Amino acid sequence: MRKEINNMNIREKYMNLALRLALKAQGKTSPNPMVGALVVKNGKIVGKGYHEKAGSSHAEVIALDEAEKKSRGACLYVTLEPCAHFGKTPPCVDRIIKSGIKEVMVGMLDPNPLNNGEGIRILKQNKIKVQVGFLENRLRKINEVFIKYITKRMPFVTVKVGQSLDGKIATKSGDSKWITSDKSRVYAHRLRRNYDAIMVGVNTILRDNPMLDTWFYYRYPIKVVVDSQLSTPEDANIFSKNRPVIIATLYNQPGQETDNRRILAAKARILEIKEKEGQINLKDMLKKLAQLGIANILVEGGGTLIGSFFDEGLVDKVLFFISPKIIGGKEALSSIMGRGISRIDKAVKLKDVKLKKIGEDFLVEGYVK
Repeated sequence: MRKEINNMNIREKYMNLALRLALKAQGKTSPNPMVGALVVKNGKIVGKGYHEKAGSSHAEVIALDEAEKKSRGACLYVTLEPCAHFGKTPPCVDRIIKSGIKEVMVGMLDPNPLNNGEGIRILKQNKIKVQVGFLENRLRKINEVFIKYITKRMPFVTVKVGQSLDGKIATKSGDSKWITSDKSRVYAHRLRRNYDAIMVGVNTILRDNPMLDTWFYYRYPIKVVVDSQLSTPEDANIFSKNRPVIIATLYNQPGQETDNRRILAAKARILEIKEKEGQINLKDMLKKLAQLGIANILVEGGGTLIGSFFDEGLVDKVLFFISPKIIGGKEALSSIMGRGISRIDKAVKLKDVKLKKIGEDFLVEGYVK
């Protein structure tokens, strides 16, 4: 019994090291998952690797390449089930079989329907011992974006709000700079590097004219503006640095091509979306963005757009930066608008809530139940 416990502890130790390797590529692999791998022989790590970015070699292949001939008779630890299908790279199971690996420890099954269980089946078919299920909850957490994207074909949606203690994002005159502290804004810019796209409504463009850039990243998130009437100004700051921009709007009616539409089409990708009650159908928009390879989105405002996302039940996670300031006024802009609810028992509830102090502000992070 004690030997079994010790073996489990050793396996979890190596899987934890593989998980830490996977995290080295945080924000860089989308729409692929983060994956880490180790080759262990006689109690020593002889090869290690992680998936660095979409299209590059998979973690298992990198680890096996480093281990070379030492792979024969060794144990491979990998955080995600090895792939058995051709994508941008050949199947990893073929490489594992050729390497002479005798045992594979898999953190979790691949949620991709193309592979789910198939990689493990092929390995076992080739007389390789396989065990599955190590640190699975933690592994699912780090790849929550990939899991939703690959199973639902929808992006993972995070709402980010910077507000006063009484839930305002601007005064009654529209003044909003700055409600949160410098430290919160720096933190928010660091967050942006983990997202494929940053989304705002056109009212935010008209009121605040943000650039939607990030200060800390080698790859810039796509800027997405939800603009049903194509009223985004051609000289808006989002166009100032020649970064990719998508403007989501309603389908163009024949004979209704406007000068502004032609001008904006030269500066951004115009994504036509179905209508719902006179507005953009947010679910249709998310599906179309997923088809473009956008796996996760940071929705930053304003209150009308964010309220609509909550009304439609499309929010996965929230990040509320709350400043200890009170603005007041019924005409001051609220962070979440939309239709809202009529009964308290219908309120959106959060789980796995965390509270973090950032300068003088507080960050409330949680997942929508």
